[in-house]
Amino acid sequence: MNKFLDYVILDNTIRSYCMVAGTILLVVFLKRILSRYIAGLLFKVVRKIARGIDKTSFVNLVVSPLETFLLLVVSIISLDKLNFPAVLNFKVYKITLHSLIDGIAVIVVIITFIWLLLRIIDFIALILHQKAEREHDQQDNQLVVFFKDFFKVILVIMGILMVLKFAFSYPITNLITALSIGGAAIALSTRESLENLIASFIIFIDKPFMVGDIVKVQTITGTVEKIGLRSTRIRTDQKTYVTMPNKQMVDSIMDNLSLRTQRKGNVQLELSSDTSRETLHQLVLAIENILQARKVQVESSAVFLSDIIKNSFIIQVEFFTAPVPVADFNAIRQDIYFSIIDLLDEMNIRLAAKEYEIVVTKEA
Repeated sequence: MNKFLDYVILDNTIRSYCMVAGTILLVVFLKRILSRYIAGLLFKVVRKIARGIDKTSFVNLVVSPLETFLLLVVSIISLDKLNFPAVLNFKVYKITLHSLIDGIAVIVVIITFIWLLLRIIDFIALILHQKAEREHDQQDNQLVVFFKDFFKVILVIMGILMVLKFAFSYPITNLITALSIGGAAIALSTRESLENLIASFIIFIDKPFMVGDIVKVQTITGTVEKIGLRSTRIRTDQKTYVTMPNKQMVDSIMDNLSLRTQRKGNVQLELSSDTSRETLHQLVLAIENILQARKVQVESSAVFLSDIIKNSFIIQVEFFTAPVPVADFNAIRQDIYFSIIDLLDEMNIRLAAKEYEIVVTKEA
């Protein structure tokens, strides 16, 4: 039996072949158990951000690439213990068959490893996406999608560099330097786009506004419908669709009207200069009564004589409501204005009229 096991075929004994085959078969039978155990260990690393997510979801997501990776690594390590047959070590286009097989094995392992990391990124993105859905934060959803794609691209680039380095022994230092120089040149040529991209990060992190907020930027007032990586789309109060670069959204003075705690209404009454002091005082009290009678709608108010000019008295009326929708606020304001008009009619108070200067010239 020992003589049979010591028999040499292609520079290796049958014993060596049996040990390698046994190791690979053992991994084939146990790969499901081993991969699930390793997946459980990986889950402990990411469980701080995986609260509320079923562990089974993570295991099912990574177990397939983990099985393949585990089987490939063990197979390559086991086969490496065998002597490569000298009779098979011929050249294929200036490359020995041994080097070619080694390169293919390295490429397959790297691809499988990158595949595993991509699955982990998908799982983390799924967690963050579900968290954003529970908080109804569409802005976080956009940020999750962007960073998921961003890190996937980085991983793919790293995988390509690893293949060049370990499979083809290519000096990647010069390549990285060239990519850095090329990246700097591209960044300079697309400076404006890069500024908008950075501004989008600021919007995502600082959150000065969100999708659905009513904002005023420069002369544009409207509802934010989409926040992109380069620009923000706003539906204006004229129902037009405005695309605003993110850099302007960050650099300009932006008023988030959705975050106000009250809506303000005001009216300035210019009364005739022949209105008596007592009438003015009664008018102020009467307007205060009108506003106080609407305590459910008007949270606070002020009525006062604000100025005296040569042909009129200025009565300032200010009132504040809750941050109700625009249509409701307009209805409240209109009702108050009509009540003030009726009050002026009842008290026979005239508004100040414009003065006209008439110049009479005598012909010579």
